[in-house]
Amino acid sequence: MKKIIILTLLFWCALSVFAQSIHVATYNIRQRNQVDSGNMWIDRKEKVCNLIKYHDFDIFGVQEAFKDQMDDMQKLLPKYASIGVGRDDGKDKGEHSAIWYKKERFKVIKSGTFWLSPTDTEKPNKGWDAALPRICTWGVFEDKTNGKQFIMMNTHFDHVGRIARSESAKLMLQKAKELASNLPLIISGDLNVNEKDEAYFTLANSPSIQDTYELSPIVYEPNSSFNGWGKSLEKKSRIDHIFVSKPFNILRYGILTDTYLGKYPSDHFPVSVHMEW
Repeated sequence: MKKIIILTLLFWCALSVFAQSIHVATYNIRQRNQVDSGNMWIDRKEKVCNLIKYHDFDIFGVQEAFKDQMDDMQKLLPKYASIGVGRDDGKDKGEHSAIWYKKERFKVIKSGTFWLSPTDTEKPNKGWDAALPRICTWGVFEDKTNGKQFIMMNTHFDHVGRIARSESAKLMLQKAKELASNLPLIISGDLNVNEKDEAYFTLANSPSIQDTYELSPIVYEPNSSFNGWGKSLEKKSRIDHIFVSKPFNILRYGILTDTYLGKYPSDHFPVSVHMEW
């Protein structure tokens, strides 16, 4: 009997080593501005961060985060650290497509930002027919629980440029091979297109990654990932996406429709994926 108990414990310990779970998310938190009457960042920031803490994301990408929003999040999320720069100057100015991660669990091996452009990926500029400069933040992370490494890329595609969105998807796949071709890959972001667009298909139908929505045995999709402060809800439509390479096993996918007093923490809902190595 004693031997059986010991063997059982060893078995479960082995499983815990080889099947570590990771909770990944992508969240457009809506930029800080002076036009969102009734939905100002100063009123929403604690709601956004409390949502993140409650759902206990291990690593997540954000979009539309400006420097003061990043600073607020750091104060409210002390267990997390972030990588990423502003798209307007490569430092603090403009939107950050940052990646936040639990400091106790992950170590950043290397990281950077590139611009979604056919001419210069190293300096701020607008690519193709884009209305604004667009960036991708990336990091190679080591999971301290098992020593394994992966690369995560987070982005926000242009809201106007159809060509820019399609070409940006191709560029990200190319860059992933250049930056860490042998590592498992996670791509998160607000692509500004749903699952019926060419830019989406470029990623979802590539030989290297798949849509976690399609891979998950459990899908929680009460409505669209964009809500427009409750005015643009649709029965289905995902413009916020998470893609992964094959080494990851997807357990659950969800669009998290948390609200407070009838209001929304952001004009997007976070997309959440539970997966394991």
